[in-house]
Amino acid sequence: MPVKLPRLPTPGVRSIEPPRAEGVVRVGRRRVLGYAEFGDPDGRLVLWHHGTPGARRQIPLVGRRAAERLGVNLVCVERPGVGDSTDHNYGSIREWAPDALKVADHFGADEFAVVGLSGGGPYALACAHEFPDRVKAVGILGSVCPVAGPDAAPGSSIVNLAARFQMLLGPMRSLMGVGLWLAIQPLVPFTHQAYNLYASRMPAGDREVFADPDIEAMFIDDIVNASRRRFAAVAHDAALFGRDWGFSIRDIHVPVFWWHGDADNIVPLAHAEHSIELLQACELAVRPEESHLGGFAVADVVLETILDAW
Repeated sequence: MPVKLPRLPTPGVRSIEPPRAEGVVRVGRRRVLGYAEFGDPDGRLVLWHHGTPGARRQIPLVGRRAAERLGVNLVCVERPGVGDSTDHNYGSIREWAPDALKVADHFGADEFAVVGLSGGGPYALACAHEFPDRVKAVGILGSVCPVAGPDAAPGSSIVNLAARFQMLLGPMRSLMGVGLWLAIQPLVPFTHQAYNLYASRMPAGDREVFADPDIEAMFIDDIVNASRRRFAAVAHDAALFGRDWGFSIRDIHVPVFWWHGDADNIVPLAHAEHSIELLQACELAVRPEESHLGGFAVADVVLETILDAW
């Protein structure tokens, strides 16, 4: 059953309303995935895949309001190892898709759409690859792109470090997840200062987005609540980004809509353009002067676009 969880206040940060409901879906004998619901519980299902780091509350206020206006049941699902999701080592990103389908089944959705932000992009694409008969549209915001295997983009990026250090990340990721959780606990009271420092180093377009108090409130509420129990999903993501995803994006035929900043300092626009050329049906919208997370400002446009395609 969905449950309401208390919001944890953070000094210096505007409060943000909690999700309409939160809960867990059992996906294995001893595994569950946490989720948060926004919008209309009776509307069409959109599974939102959060970024890295991130968790179930990482949906901006503009997206939450759009879900209400559009009659969408917007569900953000936590990947294994963060928040209320049981820790689990996937061998490849492809292995996520059957678990995501169990979430869709839990909500009684024969058809659904998926959205992936940053590190959530590969997981959203995995759903489209594995279940083209049920996934009707894909929205991608500044997604991580393949850096290993036949679909790998030429050139380098920060994500390429995951491939370079794969021999370390693979066997050590569970231990690294515990270390990340321990490291973040003393920093929780200073999340406001850390957020402002990070935002000050972004390109102009992103600084404008991150100056919005509602965006800050969403980010900090998400991180603080997600890190209460576990924070290993970051390490799992890093390990999986650096290896073959287990499927080729060339085989995805579901319509994909991709938004990407031309000043992205984590996933270069050239990497996105390479991936988009491999996809069978994809439209690219370049965001001028925006870096990696500027797409948060267009969450409403993303929902409108994928609903039109649906």
